[in-house]
Amino acid sequence: MCLAYPGKVVSIEDDFARVDFGDGTVLDGVNISLVRVGIGDYVLVHAGYAIHVLDEAEALETLKYWREMLAAMPAEEIVYQKETKGGLS
Repeated sequence: MCLAYPGKVVSIEDDFARVDFGDGTVLDGVNISLVRVGIGDYVLVHAGYAIHVLDEAEALETLKYWREMLAAMPAEEIVYQKETKGGLS
């Protein structure tokens, strides 16, 4: 199963963006060549690529669902995911 996670574009340089996923997670070098996006827009990111632009309400609702799922996970699983995979994906 493939998952994409929403984040907010905070800067753009050529075909790459810095995306803020919240809770202190920021990723540099997200490829934005597949979408038309501007600073402040929300995008779905999968495997380092922005694959879809979301409106803010949809992005915030999706983030709410992610937080609910993470809250249901055992804390040690969250730590394991961050340590072994460089973050939750």
